[in-house]
Amino acid sequence: MLAYLILGLVTLSRLAELPIASANTKRLIAAGGQEAAAGHYPAIVALHIFWLGALWWLAPGRPVSLPLLAAFGLIEVARIWTLQTLGRRWTTRIIVVPGETLVRRGPYRFVDHPNYVVVIAEIALLPLVFGLWPVTLVFSALNAAILTVRIRAENRALGR
Repeated sequence: MLAYLILGLVTLSRLAELPIASANTKRLIAAGGQEAAAGHYPAIVALHIFWLGALWWLAPGRPVSLPLLAAFGLIEVARIWTLQTLGRRWTTRIIVVPGETLVRRGPYRFVDHPNYVVVIAEIALLPLVFGLWPVTLVFSALNAAILTVRIRAENRALGR
């Protein structure tokens, strides 16, 4: 039962983020923003859908590690901090608005891509909450491949 609650909350949070990201994307493009490297975006979406799907399929009925669940909760706090820091500039796509300066507050004071650090931790940690280390290995490897493309594209788009 706890697995359903955990996965339900994670799924609902992701679904709630989609209209926010979409509205922010539309607003940024209306302000003159340009999307960069859209070609890899479907792979990111697919990765997250299949990751959650694998968890919904495999996790129910498995024991839950409360210490790892607490660590995942801390990662979610970092996610909220990152999204709130970006505010109306947060989107799931790479949108660059000419003349905008890079965000250098919040977690961006410490690392260039805190949202990707969070995503790496989420994809690795949530399956481990249920003892599903093979899911962690497979999806972490796929995520690393996609994020390598994504971060390079984002850095190019931002002039880094």
